[in-house]
Amino acid sequence: MRGIVALAAIGLMGWAAPLWGQPPPSIGSDVDRRTERYRIGTMERVLEHAVEHGATVTRDRLRALIPADVLLSEEATARGFRLAGYGVFFDVLVPNLEGTLPWIYRTLDQTDLGLENALKTLRAMVDAQGGDPEVQQALKRIELQVAPYATAASRSAPSAGTDDAPSTAAAPPAESRAADPILSNPEEAYRAEVIEALMDAMLNHSQGLALSAGEWLTVGARRDDSPRLGVGDSPARTIQISVRADDLRAFLAGQISREQARARMDVRVF
Repeated sequence: MRGIVALAAIGLMGWAAPLWGQPPPSIGSDVDRRTERYRIGTMERVLEHAVEHGATVTRDRLRALIPADVLLSEEATARGFRLAGYGVFFDVLVPNLEGTLPWIYRTLDQTDLGLENALKTLRAMVDAQGGDPEVQQALKRIELQVAPYATAASRSAPSAGTDDAPSTAAAPPAESRAADPILSNPEEAYRAEVIEALMDAMLNHSQGLALSAGEWLTVGARRDDSPRLGVGDSPARTIQISVRADDLRAFLAGQISREQARARMDVRVF
């Protein structure tokens, strides 16, 4: 009986030996990958919120000047990747701003005609064609919708003459009377706000990425290329913002100021 038990024990040991001889499963590597994926995913959410913040600031600036609302075409999305020998790269999709009044001005002003002059030209064309009542009514509706924007646009544009003449339009709030270049180019203003928000997000929230010395953090933000109704030659461009891990660590350690850190960031628009 003892011999049978001994043989059985020897057999079990012989069967289990190959398992013990194998290297242990790479549990640590899997944990590291999950942790890194979590950190990158957290930064993805931060960058998405940064883009949405830039859109909110742009919308609020427009609302202070014109009675119109501007919405995002969809939610911002970000995907991060660790690149061996380089660092971490994030691809950010920036949604389009959709609205009516801001883009009416851009459409009518493509030839530098000016919105008010464009409306006068349309009125003259309608009157020259006999003044069809239905066309007249349609033009009147357009004038009622666009007139507030035309007033705001003319108010924000630099005046060539004196500004002593009284205005027949109702005066906007004091904070809205200041000239805001957003009316001359809403797209450029939107892009600038997104760049500001992304730069701040990279400086304030990148510590968890655990970048090594010599590595880079780069964010490439591009606009949605899907076709939409509106101006065909959209001025949408790609934004690329890069910063060295060494500069990030110096900023987070208080060795350089925010202004110095921002100055060391490479920002390109193409």
